[in-house]
Amino acid sequence: MYTVIFLQTDGGSTLSTMLPFLLMFVVIYLFMIRPQMKRQKNEKKFQSSIAKGNKVITTSGIHGKILDIVDSDNTVIIETGAGKIKFERSAISMELSKKLQAPKEKK
Repeated sequence: MYTVIFLQTDGGSTLSTMLPFLLMFVVIYLFMIRPQMKRQKNEKKFQSSIAKGNKVITTSGIHGKILDIVDSDNTVIIETGAGKIKFERSAISMELSKKLQAPKEKK
């Protein structure tokens, strides 16, 4: 025995059926896609503003000071406690120079 169910619509209300999908797309864009694009833009801006003498932290957690920037292969040479290490520009996650110079907030 098979039961057949017919779905009925009221004719020309395609907008009311598409509205939940449109709202879902808008919510996904506002809460997921847009913030990720903004984060990528800020990260690219940070990586292009890296200069010699800045104290930085790499994505692997290594602290050091930038000695030289090699633009031809997009790498930087960082001086750490263990010596000099060559990193890709994209491996630098944070700059400490600005954080160290900023005044501390009072609680």
